[in-house]
Amino acid sequence: MGNQFSLSGKTIVVTGGTGILGYTFNKAIADAGGNVVIIGRNKQKAEERAQEIINTGGNAIGLSVDVTKLEDLELAKKTILSKFTTIDGLVNGAGGNIAGAVVQPGADIFDLDIQALKDVMDLNLFGTVLPTQVFGKAILDNDKKGSIVNISSVSAHKALSRVLGYSLAKTAIESYTKWFALESAKRYGDKLRFNALVPGFFLTEQNRNLLTNEDGSLTARGLAINNQTPFNRFGEADELTGALVWLLSDASAFVNGSSIVVDGGFLSNSGV
Repeated sequence: MGNQFSLSGKTIVVTGGTGILGYTFNKAIADAGGNVVIIGRNKQKAEERAQEIINTGGNAIGLSVDVTKLEDLELAKKTILSKFTTIDGLVNGAGGNIAGAVVQPGADIFDLDIQALKDVMDLNLFGTVLPTQVFGKAILDNDKKGSIVNISSVSAHKALSRVLGYSLAKTAIESYTKWFALESAKRYGDKLRFNALVPGFFLTEQNRNLLTNEDGSLTARGLAINNQTPFNRFGEADELTGALVWLLSDASAFVNGSSIVVDGGFLSNSGV
């Protein structure tokens, strides 16, 4: 039996590949032998990250794509297939929060910024649905089995103050993951698996101002989160990659519709 965790010969698309977690995802996929397609809005950063992988002996391309625009995604698919022939996996890593969708302490909860909430839903939910529509179909079109991994959040499983828009969007991702996994299996058997990765708290550009002060010390919120996490710390980005590669690889061939939690015990902790 070969290495079930190998991604050799597989082409994996990573949306949000220009972000902090995306950077680690890209490297882990390349280290597992996969061809990496790095997708982000910042063309220069996407290309630089692809070149970094190429310089270390891997295969990668970087593309500037808005994941909420179907025409961008369709054009990207053509470019990818011309370069690597097939698409075998997708990591729906694009997402994040925006300031207007964060409910500040003392704010009137009956005077929410509805447009900001819609924008966060559009980015996180439809920024996952649309790439799945485009790249998922391409996965089905080849003769190998494929895997799609959505990025969820602990905020979909436990109510967290302030981050209403993000929580709504990630809760929708959880539902979408289960729905799509079921419907895909009914139609295509085990040809395409659909799962979610549920990170706990990792410092990113989106949450850094909520969790840390300018001097790097923890805010009251950051301290509260660490106190709720049995490991008493935030996660490191590379601590997500083992679960990610497993979900993308043949080692998880019978895993479908699952949400894999990587949170240092945050969700399991009752606080007692």
